[in-house]
Amino acid sequence: MRTLFLQAPSFEGFDGGAGARYQNRREIKSFWYPTWLAQPAAMVEGSKLIDAPPHRLSLADVLPEVKDRDLVVLHTSTPSFSSDVKTVRALKAANPNLKVGMIGAKVAVDAAGSLDSCQELDFVARNEFDFTIKEVAEGRDFGSIDGLSYRGRDGRIVHNKERQLLHNMDELPFVSPVYKRDLVIENYFIGYMRHPYLSFYTGRGCKSRCTFCLWPQTVGGHAYRTRSVGHVIEELKYAKQAFPQVREIFFDDDTLTDNLPRVEELAREIGKLGITWACNAKGNVPRKTLEVMAANGCRLFVVGYESGNQQILHNIKKGMLIDVAKKFTKDCHELGIKIHGTFILGLPGETKETIQQTIKFATEINPHTIQISLAAPYPGTHLYKEAKENGWFDTNNADLVDENGIQIAPLHYPHLSHSEIFHSVEDFYKKFYFRAPKIASIVNEMVRSPQMMKRRLREGVEFFQFLKERREAAL
Repeated sequence: MRTLFLQAPSFEGFDGGAGARYQNRREIKSFWYPTWLAQPAAMVEGSKLIDAPPHRLSLADVLPEVKDRDLVVLHTSTPSFSSDVKTVRALKAANPNLKVGMIGAKVAVDAAGSLDSCQELDFVARNEFDFTIKEVAEGRDFGSIDGLSYRGRDGRIVHNKERQLLHNMDELPFVSPVYKRDLVIENYFIGYMRHPYLSFYTGRGCKSRCTFCLWPQTVGGHAYRTRSVGHVIEELKYAKQAFPQVREIFFDDDTLTDNLPRVEELAREIGKLGITWACNAKGNVPRKTLEVMAANGCRLFVVGYESGNQQILHNIKKGMLIDVAKKFTKDCHELGIKIHGTFILGLPGETKETIQQTIKFATEINPHTIQISLAAPYPGTHLYKEAKENGWFDTNNADLVDENGIQIAPLHYPHLSHSEIFHSVEDFYKKFYFRAPKIASIVNEMVRSPQMMKRRLREGVEFFQFLKERREAAL
């Protein structure tokens, strides 16, 4: 089937491609690669991928693309679903003969509800959907495709049996040729990454059991299934030749450091290519492994510290000890590995005191940059189940983003209101960044690089504009 893969137009600046994490507008405009769409696109001959938000494409820009298509597959998320449904209806109006389906965690955990919400939607692919979509595009009968939920001829919703998770990850083709064919890579940028960057996965799944984390609980699973080191290196060789302008590779695995022997082997092979790279890491990597990674081109870690309070970390099943995280961070500083630290406010057990404790912890360990998110109970996660059972969020505050795509504080507790959690984000940012040593570090970075000077000034304007919009959203 003539197939289009689509990340639909959405809120201005909305990063819906961050499928494994949070989908919302960022403090500083950021766009992640639509890897979860690019992977099945790489498996369907003659397909095309359109990632509308980073390419600033409107619905009017997209609609002409479906006139000669048989199938459109959209990635969706809980925050973008209502907007994506409007896109589905517009696509069907433009070409009534289209088959239109959705992928993503939202439809994986609520296949029936998603189909009920949009009569124009023909099917959704649950869980790990790559081969499910490949079989749909091959024109197979829907009834024979594992992992598919669809509307039968009588209008009733049918759920086929689950598709088995893929264990030989080398069966998946490279995604970087799809990037080369269909994307303008300069449109993808993240504040802490060198620009332009490139990202893809070397494996799926995460051993950790964090109650809030979306993808392992809905699609990826908790078994870390990896591509062979040789397979990854071959894609890196292709990417190095295809994208000579790229300054950094980011491995978007939930936790690349889940398998220490493998990450050391991978690092040594990357070192031979002379590539600068970064990855998601847990704050417990031993110094021996850090030394191997640092010596072979690893420049930066994205580390989910979440909280500076040990009881909260226990509550969310983080599996991380504060003292271990402090030592890990100290080792990274000494070895020259930069850290982008991520924190979440409003998790179970949060109080005014624990918020201040987390801010103090962040300033003490002093990662290079930080991101503060609000606890988001995505459907399909244990946090969502907890929040429903304990009355931590109600129908008036159950949305995850506002009408502009800005993340809101959906959770509240008897001792801590929505508003208090929401406003603590700005307090956190100010106390972390408005310190003399941190300001001096940023200024020094800007003075040494004209490119960084231009970039940080732009990001500063975006950051203060974002805080202004947050304040207005809270009124």
